[in-house]
Amino acid sequence: MATLAVEVVYRGIFQRTLARNIVRNIVFAARKDGKIGTAFGRYSDSPERNGIPAKQFAVVCDTALELEESLAVYEATTVDVTINVDDAMCKGIESWAWYGLQPINELTKPGGTLIVTSRQHADSLLEDIHQKDTPYDLAIIPSTVSFSGLWVYKDDHTDMRILGTLCKVCPDLVSLKAMLESIQEQTGNDTKVASVQRAFDRTTTRSVEPGEGNAETPFKFDLPGWKTMEEGLVIRAIPEGTGFRGGE
Repeated sequence: MATLAVEVVYRGIFQRTLARNIVRNIVFAARKDGKIGTAFGRYSDSPERNGIPAKQFAVVCDTALELEESLAVYEATTVDVTINVDDAMCKGIESWAWYGLQPINELTKPGGTLIVTSRQHADSLLEDIHQKDTPYDLAIIPSTVSFSGLWVYKDDHTDMRILGTLCKVCPDLVSLKAMLESIQEQTGNDTKVASVQRAFDRTTTRSVEPGEGNAETPFKFDLPGWKTMEEGLVIRAIPEGTGFRGGE
């Protein structure tokens, strides 16, 4: 029995369809392997803002009972694979409902994989990716950023290439055979099937050791707890006798 999770980090609206295609196809392919899964967006991202980082998830389990444990979760706490579809977000993300900077690999499990679409090489990306205390793998898909819109989709096979790479780095999630069959069934497009296979064949990973990467501490804010929050927004008056700006 096992539960595996994938997160797709994307730009709100501009890459929404791309992210949705990825997580949905993961679930469809998992069914070909006799597994069960679900795909969902992060609750706090709704409604999405143009270009603001957002997340979608795919969770695949061996049994329905295991899946039920994931159905009430607003956001996965750990994932086996993180997929970043804009390499600029390797510097970290600050979603609109998030206070502070979250490293792109924050949720990636020890021994997991970070997949990035980028024209940069691994050492260049690691200058921005924050350090972790545990090892993980980095897989780069040579690609420019795929942007489109809410109602218009740029069908440039970025989703297919990501799915092929995913099958290579995390074979326990879904098999290549199941993914190829699912894509053929869903799209009826031999070229897309070939893109999945080609990405699988070309995928290589780079091991990232603990402490390797950007040493900066992500900025964060100390927010008041519910016991210290006031009933409303309070703008403090100038204390009596202090004058303007502390003067007479």
